[in-house]
Amino acid sequence: MADHFEYLHTVGFEETNIVGNVYYVNYLRWQGRCREMFLKRLAPEVLAELQDDLKLFTLKVDCEFFAEITAFDELSIRMRLVDLAQTQIEFSFDYVRLDPGGGETLIARGRQRVACMRGPNTRTVPARVPEPLVRALQPYRA
Repeated sequence: MADHFEYLHTVGFEETNIVGNVYYVNYLRWQGRCREMFLKRLAPEVLAELQDDLKLFTLKVDCEFFAEITAFDELSIRMRLVDLAQTQIEFSFDYVRLDPGGGETLIARGRQRVACMRGPNTRTVPARVPEPLVRALQPYRA
């Protein structure tokens, strides 16, 4: 088993800017997408809780860029668990370009801190990380 959860993505034209490289905000979108696919595949019980009163608030996000990517580059976004507290989770993300010859190039690295909250929108309070999510994350500790 890998030490990371992997989300594969092919860059599209709509994710690039006028110069032809990927617009920076897309890296943050891909973090969210990777997190969503993790829940869908490995913690579907949490998806049901999200439709009830669980909320995952992104508190902090960052990304450091090392190389440019363009349309049709194949990416592997690799998520790892950095920290698991009672009510918060921190993830790291490696953005790796998959080269046609089988090589890999690290193009960016990011982090994201998330808080678990419950309750109606006007009275949301911190909540423990759901147990199904804790179990699903254990194999991916950085």
